[in-house]
Formats: sequence, C-alpha cells, structure tokens
Amino acid sequence: MCSSYIGSFAPQICARKVLGLVLPAILLMGALLGGPAEGGGAATGVRAPAGYKPVQLAQAGGASTFTPEQKAAIEKIIKDYLVSNPEVLLDAQQALEAKMEKIQAERARGALKENANRLFRSALTPVVGNPDGDVTIVEFFDYNCGYCKRAMPELTKLIQKDSKVRVVMKEFPILSKGSEEASRVALAARNQGKYWELHRALLEAPGQANEGSALRIAEKLGLDMARLKKDAASAEVKKEIEDARALAEKMGIQGTPYFLVGDRAVPGAPENLLEVLTKHVEDVRKSGCPVC
Repeated sequence: MCSSYIGSFAPQICARKVLGLVLPAILLMGALLGGPAEGGGAATGVRAPAGYKPVQLAQAGGASTFTPEQKAAIEKIIKDYLVSNPEVLLDAQQALEAKMEKIQAERARGALKENANRLFRSALTPVVGNPDGDVTIVEFFDYNCGYCKRAMPELTKLIQKDSKVRVVMKEFPILSKGSEEASRVALAARNQGKYWELHRALLEAPGQANEGSALRIAEKLGLDMARLKKDAASAEVKKEIEDARALAEKMGIQGTPYFLVGDRAVPGAPENLLEVLTKHVEDVRKSGCPVC
C-alpha cells in the first residue's frame, strides 16, 4: 500500500513507489535489448534461455520488432531476475526517493532565497510569538487539516517556552471552500487584535471550519461582527491568501502543515513535532539563517 500524507502529496508518493518498482525492470530490459553499452559494458549475470539472441535496436529512431518467442524470453529473464533478486526493487526505490528529495530540497532553497521577503517579512501576514524574535518559524496550514489540528498544541508549547521565537502564519486553504472562508475571517480578526485567539479556537473546534463556524467563534470572542465581515471581504485579505498560495507553489509545498524554521523545512506533523521544531530553532540560533 502506498504511503499517504495529505492533499496532493499522496499521488506523488505513490508514483515514487511505482517508479521504484518499474525502474529495475526498465533498466534490465534496456541492457538485454541493446546489448553491451557502447565502449564495453558490465555483464548482467543473467543467463539467457537457449536459442535467445539479443536484437540490436534500430538506428535513427526506428522502432525494433520482436518475435513472440523473443518477447517471451525477455519477459522470462526479467521475471526470473526480479524474483531471485527482490532487493533490487527496494534499492531502486530508495535511490529514486533520495534523488527526488534532493531535487525538492534544492528547488526549495532557491525559492526560499528568491522569496525571503514575502515569506518572512510580509506586512500582510499575521505574526505570533515575539515579533522581534531571533528565530523565525513559518507555518503553512489549513483549518480543516487534521494534522494542522494535531500540530497546533505543539507549536503553542514552543511559543510559550521560547520567548524569542517569531512565528509567521501563512493561511493556505487548500482542502475546501470552507477552509478559505475560515481563513478570511481569521485574517480579518487580526485588525481587532484577535487573530491568535481565533486561530487557536478554529483548530480546536470539532467539525468542519467554514464561514459560519468562524463567525460564531468570533462572536464569542467579542469581536465587532460588522467590521469583521467587512474586513473578511477586503482586497487585502484576498491578496494575503493568494500570495500564500503563490509562495507555496514556488516552494513546491502541496500539503499542510508545512513548517520552515529559518531555512530548514519540516513537512507534516510528526509525533515529536515539538522536539523537531525545538532542535531546528536551536540550530538556527547557533548557525544563523542567511535568508531570514
């Protein structure tokens, strides 16, 4: 069974595993059909069935054709090899995943440098904790994300125990229309000094977050409802949500929650999230962050 994360991460992870399983067969087939590599190549160590003759691929882009007997022979060689050496599948999968993660990390580093001001210093984005803190954490989240709900208490503990942490809250509603409605209300609450209270209440509340649930929470918190509704429909709030989505796309972020601790990424909400975030904060505090 393929691993799952959230949002559109799941098909990517599944695709990686499928590629990991198919890749060895493709490589083996190429070796069998094309013969030794140009300039000499290593032997595969696989014995071909009696009567099998490798067929040279057609030159100049032409397609090769094989007899039914040749196709059957190729299939048998591949099947026998993979059945006898199943660890090849795991090795290929692990190598592919490591390569993909390296590519993603390089892409994220470039995007991080290019968009540092929008990520860390946007005047439109709510900031909690110490606004003048020495280490900045950025969180991309969705109010209807179960992992975001699980992460919230851990982030709160970190803010409470570390008075020098600055947390930038990127509203990234990707799961439903209700998610965006709740984000609009939360961002509007910032104008009345109640963003953090509303944010926490939304993530703690059971059921789906949407405009109705957000407004009910806001009313209990004593916000000016007429002003809140007007601000929630403002161009400023719309721009902040659109900007967060654009940043996520550039960073390759496709699921929530997603944390940046300085220039270090923490995708998802591991069970030891508080420990992970704390360790990254300490490391960034020692080594610094060149883009924050």
